[in-house]
Formats: sequence, structure tokens, C-alpha cells
Amino acid sequence: MSKKIVILNGSPRAKGNTTELIDAFTEGAKAAGHSVTRFDLQKMNIHPCLGCCGGGKDISSPCVQKDDMNLIYPAYREADVIVLASPLYYWTISGQLKCTFDRLFAVAECSSDYANPVKECALLMAAEGNGFEESIYWYDRLMQHLGWTDRGKVLCGGVLNIGDIKGNMRLDDARRLGSSI
Repeated sequence: MSKKIVILNGSPRAKGNTTELIDAFTEGAKAAGHSVTRFDLQKMNIHPCLGCCGGGKDISSPCVQKDDMNLIYPAYREADVIVLASPLYYWTISGQLKCTFDRLFAVAECSSDYANPVKECALLMAAEGNGFEESIYWYDRLMQHLGWTDRGKVLCGGVLNIGDIKGNMRLDDARRLGSSI
């Protein structure tokens, strides 16, 4: 069955190693017949969550802030799978991705019990080193708290400079993950 996949690319590098992981994942997903929508967050005007708990009044534009999240909300609601993609920044995801994910709370506010839409999810990360433990902990707890299903993680360390990931076996892992969804 074909699935709708949304990728939230939290890398500030337009053509960095995280993007290479995303491209490999997308290749696998499309070959398996899935549709993929990608949001390059570094190019978008997305403000941090205000913590106002004032969203949820309009399902088509659930947050009180009006910025590029209005492009993401409809795709997020319709998606079967959300892919979180980020470089490792201080042992966790990038600020761009965290900011965007925080803003998805406005969709939960559309439900009287603040229920998040149930999704499948995957994590793609690239890093100079290999300290992914905190990111894995955060991601696993996120899956647990949201009631989402983890479809897999591809974590690629040792890739600091743009292009360092070329030929890395983690690209094959990302391609396989995309095709296995």
C-alpha cells in the first residue's frame, strides 16, 4: 500500500550529508511506490512556539502564528509517515527541526483531548562524531509519548564536511529503510 511520507529536513546545509541521507531514503521510498514531500526547514520562515496554548481553533491554520508552518500543517495531517532528518548538534537534533516539531503541537490542540495524530516515524542523522545516544533517547521517548511507531533509524557518524558521506554504507541503509516503509 502506498504511503504518504513527509520529511522534515532540519539541516542548515542545503547540500550536506543529511541531505544525502534524505536523498537515499527518498529514492528507496519512491521505488517502493510511496509519495514523498520534503520540507527544507532552513529555507522556511518558522518562528518558535510561543507556548500560548491558543492554537487548535482552525484546523486549516491551527497555530496563532502565521508563517511557513501553514505549508507543513496540511502535509503533516495527511502523512502516514514522518521522517525527522537532522545533523547532530550538541548531541541532539538541530534547532530548526526542534522548533518545527514543537509547532506541530497546534495540530494536537485541534483535538479536545490534545491527541496527536498517530503516525509512523523514522530518524535520519549525520554527524562528525558518533554521540547519538541523547538523540536516540529523545526520539524513542517521543515515539512512546506520541504513540507513534518507529520504522527505523539511520545514524551516520564520521561525516563532518560536505560530501564526506559519499560511498558510506549508511546511504544504502537509508535507501533500504525508505523501501521498507
